[in-house]
Amino acid sequence: MSNYTIRALSQAEVQHSVDWAGREGWNPGVHDADCFYPTDPSGFLGGFLDSEMIASVSAVNYDDSFSFLGFYIVRPEFRHHGHGLEIAGHALAHCEGRNMGLDGVVEQQDNYRKSGFTFAYKNYRFAGTKHRMLAKLETDPNSHITDLTRASDALKAYDRALFPAPRNLFLDSWLSAYSHVSKVYTENGRIRGYATLRPCLTGYKIGPLFADTTEIARDLLAAVLLAIPEDHNAHEIFVDMPQPNAAAFALAQELGLDRVFETARMYSDHEPDIDLDRIFGVTTFELG
Repeated sequence: MSNYTIRALSQAEVQHSVDWAGREGWNPGVHDADCFYPTDPSGFLGGFLDSEMIASVSAVNYDDSFSFLGFYIVRPEFRHHGHGLEIAGHALAHCEGRNMGLDGVVEQQDNYRKSGFTFAYKNYRFAGTKHRMLAKLETDPNSHITDLTRASDALKAYDRALFPAPRNLFLDSWLSAYSHVSKVYTENGRIRGYATLRPCLTGYKIGPLFADTTEIARDLLAAVLLAIPEDHNAHEIFVDMPQPNAAAFALAQELGLDRVFETARMYSDHEPDIDLDRIFGVTTFELG
């Protein structure tokens, strides 16, 4: 494989990884490349064979202690030739010395175990429609909920309790992204939850959906769903929920959502101490 080279991708090239993820059925967000890249510009890698990009992986370093792996894709016609293992080695080197997390699809979980990753819990993707979900939710305006377009210090502090590392750069791009809709729930001057809705290749995803209680999660869900145009009422809405959060699964059942996809959250060193009971929706499977 002497003509196979691996290097960091430009922001424009990261879009190729997003497009491939779409073809794999992972349904990425329309603006994911623009949101993800600033978090760690050197953490998006491409494998090139005769100058043609045939493989990708992301290895995003959030700080000196935590990284997250995603976009591990080799184009189908180039699989089973070692290209994936080689680019994965570069990703692991980029994250050296850090606890690494990932959301592994079912068919890759054994390979991740062989690479030293340990199963923590499953995440399940649930799907429904705006119309179906709002029929079960309170849709009257809630004075505690306001628009969220920037990551204040208070928002960053709230998020930090629910994510393994500070992710200020990511939040700045995620909350200000074109066509993303974010809402925050504040009570007595204290943040008690927030949610982001983003358009995807198919329908919309809601993530994160962080809330101190099920009632707040319900109110935030309704607030972001109401931002979807009326002519998209039949579009599918997806929420990725961690299995340990029984209240999240109960909410999915109450709303009549369908379970359509699963991943395994795995870590290379240890499971971080985050409050899964307040995570009603994972931010993304690609960056955690």
